[in-house]
Amino acid sequence: MAVDLMTIALRCSECKMKNYFFRKNKKKKGAEKLELKKYCSTCKKHTVHKQAKV
Repeated sequence: MAVDLMTIALRCSECKMKNYFFRKNKKKKGAEKLELKKYCSTCKKHTVHKQAKV
């Protein structure tokens, strides 16, 4: 049985650029929105990146 995945983007909370893309299980119950501290090449610093639609 194949896993039902959806593609999501991580958007910088400061400059609003989509910098990272992930595949996430769509059917997983209790899945919260992803929020990670990653490097933003536009801001040139580490910022919080939040899940956004592609």
